[in-house]
Parts: sequence; C-alpha cells; structure tokens
Amino acid sequence: MTSGNNGASTPEDDDPFGYLYADGQANGAQPPSGGYGYPNSVNRVRAVGQRQYGQQQAPTAPTAAYGQVPQQQAQGGYGQPSAHYAAPETFPGSAPTSQQPMPGHSGGGRRGGGPNTKGLLIGAIAVVAAVVIGIGIAIAGGDDQKDDQGNEAAPTPTTSQSSQPSPSSSASAATTELPKIDAKALNLGTGVTTASDVQGATADGGVYVAGLNQTGASVTWNVSGIPKGGVYTLFAHYSTADDDQEMTLTVNGKEFGSKLNFGNFARAKDGDFSKGWTKTYAWPSLNKGTNTISVSCQDGDKCNILLDQLYLKAGQVKD
Repeated sequence: MTSGNNGASTPEDDDPFGYLYADGQANGAQPPSGGYGYPNSVNRVRAVGQRQYGQQQAPTAPTAAYGQVPQQQAQGGYGQPSAHYAAPETFPGSAPTSQQPMPGHSGGGRRGGGPNTKGLLIGAIAVVAAVVIGIGIAIAGGDDQKDDQGNEAAPTPTTSQSSQPSPSSSASAATTELPKIDAKALNLGTGVTTASDVQGATADGGVYVAGLNQTGASVTWNVSGIPKGGVYTLFAHYSTADDDQEMTLTVNGKEFGSKLNFGNFARAKDGDFSKGWTKTYAWPSLNKGTNTISVSCQDGDKCNILLDQLYLKAGQVKD
C-alpha cells in the first residue's frame, strides 16, 4: 500500500496527510483549503460582536479538496451562518431580533452591546435624590406637627380626674395672703376679757384672751377674703399649764366633727402659763368669701387656756 491513494473507495480510508508524500502528490493529493491540518476544516475566526442573527445567507459552495466534502457539511463563509446552525430567531415563526449597539459604542464592542451604564447612573442619582427629598419633607412635616401640637389648647379635665387640688394650684393658694387675727380684734362672749399680764403672747402688744375656762365662754372670728371654697388649716396660738385641754369648734353655725385639741405640748408645770405657749390646728372646710369661726367652752370641755391669735393657711398643713 502506498501513501496518497491506495484505491480505497470510502472517505474514512483516505490518508488525510497524503499530500505530504511524493507518491501522494503524484496521485493528485491536495492540501485542504479553509483550515489547518485537517481536510474540510472550516475557518470560523471572526471578530467579537460581528455574528449576525436573523439574516439568511446563501451557503457558499464547498471547497474542492482531496476527498470531496459531502454537500451537507459545507460551512458558510466568513461572517455567514452555518447551513446546519442558526440562531433560534431565524427559524420560521420566530420573531426577528435586532440588537442595536449602545450609543457611543461601535459594533465591534462586546457582543450585543454592553449595559447602559450611563442610564443606570442617571437612574441611581434620581433614586438617591428622591430619597433625600422624601427625608427632608418628613423632617419638615414633623417640625410642623410639633408646632401644631404646641399650639393646641390643653384638654379640659374629665369627670374621672381627681377633684383634689393640683400641686400648682395649692402652691398658688399658699402664696396668697390669708386672714389673721389677734386677740383684741376677736368678738368676745360673755365673761371673756383680754389681758397682757402673762409674757410670751405673739399678738400685737402681747394681748391675749382670758376667762375662757367657764361653760358658755366663747370667741368669734368673722373672717372674710377667702379666695375659694375648700379645706383650710385653722391655727390657734395659745398657752396652757395644766392637763391637755379641748374645746368646741364651730364653723358657719355647724359644730366641727371633733374637739379642738389644746394639749400641753410645751410641758409647762405648776401653772406657769408663760412657759406654756404653743399652737394647735384643725382642717375645716370654708366657703369662698366670708365665714364665721367660733371657739367655745361647752359642757364636758376643758377650757383652761389663754388664746392670743387665730390664722389660716391653704390646704391641709401642719405648720
């Protein structure tokens, strides 16, 4: 058997490299065209992005070479689709596709054109601007809402709220000057007199009320200038040098619920009234304007005291 042509009748029996030998060349062996090293190979090298779709190209005639290539394996020329391969959109019934290169870029760029980076950048800037504007509007709206809330009137109290005076109203009432009376300005009952022999009285001139230690004795204070109705503290400044005493307190014609305690808080002894000066208090309810307050010695009371002052304070206090 000789190189080039040994009489085979099928392509697979051909020596593809017969053209390299002298006897093969003598028998007419030719190097293949369109490829390197192998017969019937097709050179498909093309620039990126130059593949065209959706266009029908007439197949080129097969290249005559040693060992004739079957017609069904003929390949298209440079830039032409293969006879046995085409993009899906080239088949019948498929919608044609046309890709346009991005502005500013030539068709020799990436296949199908690159992403629209300029459009993406503009879109991103627009999104950021919208977010910033939205935040600004929200902040401005929050400030306006705060201003509106600050300008709203306070709600009126409901019936479920406590009727007790608020600390602010109590403090305001406490700063109001309330009435005060000395012994010599009181209305004295039968048998009651004033004196100033015992030292220690705080009333003007050291004057105090004496003679209260007998049944029916009383002093009365017609007090005016009460700013509003409510509970007040009535203080009485007095002296006793005996056992604890107690007398009847009457407010606006009604006897107070308990006796007014005149205890010997100074612990004075041996009838030394000068060392027995102290004070006591009660929490009566007064009306706005004028009220009548009376301290009297009734049956069963202990009334051995000297009284020099009565005065009021707002609310329930002890000092």
